[in-house]
Parts: sequence; structure tokens; C-alpha cells
Amino acid sequence: MKLIHGGDVVGYREEYGREPLDFSANCNPLGMPPGVKAAAAAALEEAHRYPDPLCRQLRAAIAQEEGLPPQWILCGNGAADLIFRLVLALRPRRALLVAPAFAEYEQALATIDCLVVFHDLREEEEFRLTDAILPQITPETDLLFLCTPNNPTGWAIPRELLLRIARRCRETGTVLALDECFCSLLDEPEAFTMTGFLEEFPNLIILKAFTKLYAMAGLRLGYCLCREEGLLEKMAACAQPWSVSNVAQAAGIAALQEQAYREQTKTLIHSQREFLRRELTALGVQVIGSQANYLFIRTDLPCLGQRLKERGILLRSCANYRGLDERYYRLAVRLPEENACLLQEMRGLVAAGKGTP
Repeated sequence: MKLIHGGDVVGYREEYGREPLDFSANCNPLGMPPGVKAAAAAALEEAHRYPDPLCRQLRAAIAQEEGLPPQWILCGNGAADLIFRLVLALRPRRALLVAPAFAEYEQALATIDCLVVFHDLREEEEFRLTDAILPQITPETDLLFLCTPNNPTGWAIPRELLLRIARRCRETGTVLALDECFCSLLDEPEAFTMTGFLEEFPNLIILKAFTKLYAMAGLRLGYCLCREEGLLEKMAACAQPWSVSNVAQAAGIAALQEQAYREQTKTLIHSQREFLRRELTALGVQVIGSQANYLFIRTDLPCLGQRLKERGILLRSCANYRGLDERYYRLAVRLPEENACLLQEMRGLVAAGKGTP
């Protein structure tokens, strides 16, 4: 089986027999909050029972956090689960995707008979999304996936542009699926999220996850927000029974109480992201976008990913993203000592490339 994402720590252990320093997966470097771990462990006492298939307590907690009715919320086994459910519920005949972007949208659409059209982001515009996408949203476009900030580029889509896109989708009858899984890791997420516009746009569905912010990748927990309850019911009908475990539900409820942890994360990510940006730029590496907890880089250092892998460091090669090649990488913002280790190895590779002993 060919893997299309980063975070393959098990594969690295099997190949090298040691633990890597993983910059290929963009999870919170602080790790799962202790309160979340405790809640997950306590929930094991109820693991002999089926979990609540409606996630009632979790949805109530999310509703309070988001300021939305619980009936506008659907929980899933990670955001990827909800992406597949949305595609199965809508069964679009024609979908529009941005490239490069998260591979799961195209992978989900490949499971049905759907024509996928791509809007290619331009390298000369630093892969930013612009108004140029608007003419491609037509009455024949059943579904549009967008990601803010985009993965892998890290560019957050300005709200004014998102509003123009949402209005265009409303005119054409297009469902706009907006992936905000990294939005909470922006410096000012409230300036970019579209949760306040769900009432205005019934064709808008927002995807979120606990994975990145709370370092809960292994627990698998995501949710989506939509005013159109009929669509959520269709998505719920596309799920396997009991798709969200009681452990994940308990962990999610606890995570929403971690205000101090969120503030600590925001401070760490901002300072270390800008530190990495400066140091990588000084090494001659081009840093593009990178507004969240990861950096999108372009470098002419040959075989950078493989050479760092041999030194115990994993980067996410972007060569398998549509429109990119082996010069592009994505790397997570991690703890100061881990970031220093990455930079030390990269300095050595740059020096070796220049013939410095």
C-alpha cells in the first residue's frame, strides 16, 4: 500500500530501528494535554459499552464552544472520515479542487463517479488563492473543497475572498466544503474562520478536527458544522455504526476545557515558526506562506528529505502534491530544541553542498 501522508513513524522504525524526530506530521509539539489523557484513560472504564452514536455530550460541548446549535454539528472519526461521508452523501457529478491541496479530497472523490476539475495555484503568485477561481465555479459545480490555511502552503484565505466565493457558490448551488482543521493554529483564527457565516450560507459546511491543536491524531476525532441539517443527516447515514469511540468522545470534551494549553500553544507556535522562518531563509531556503504550525519550503538542496531521514529527521516531501515537485517540503513547527536539531543538520548539508569541510 502506497502512503500519501507524512507521520509514518512505524515505517521509519522498521527501516532504521530507531525513533525519528518527526517534522512530517503537523501536530501540536506540546503533545496531548494531561487533562485529555486523563479523560481518555478514565473512559476506558466504559469501553465495554457501545459509545453514544449521536455523540450527545460531545456535541453539546462543541456547540457551547462554537456558539451554534447542537443540531448543526456532526462528529466523525477524524476530519478525513467526514470528507468521505460528505462525498458519499452528495455524490457530486462535478467537483472543483484547488491544487496543491490536501490529498484526501481527491481520494474521496475517486470512490464515486465524479469529474474532478482543478484550479491550479500559480507558483509566481506564491500559490495563493485569488479571485481567479470564481469563473470556475459554475452551476455544473456540485462541490468545492477549500482548505484554510491551505495544506501544504500554509496560506490562510482572506475572509473577503472567502465571502466572494461563498456568495458565488450560493448563486450556483455549489456546496462549499471549507476545511478549517489548521485554522485554530493561526495567530488570529477569529479573523479567518467562517463559522459566523453559517446562517447566511446554508450551502457552507466547515470541517474541523481535534487532531492538530490537541495532538490527538491517534484518537481520531473531528466534526463538521452546517446549517443544512438534511445534509448532516445524509452524512450520518453514510457512516459505519459507532464511528466515534467513547474514549475519543471523552477526550474531546476534556480538550475543549484546555484554554491555558491553547494560549501556550499559540505563543510557542508563533515564536518558533518565525524563528524557523528566519533561520531557514538565512540558509537560502525559500519559505512560502506558512501562517500556521508548519512551514512550506522550496530548496535546491538535492535529496534533502532522504538525507535528513538518514540522520533521523522526517520531513514531508511535497513531490506527490499536484503541481509540486521534489524541491518542495512541508515541515512542522516543533519544540525549540527539536527545531535547533533540524537547523543544525540542515546547516551541515548546506555547508557540504558548498564544499565546506
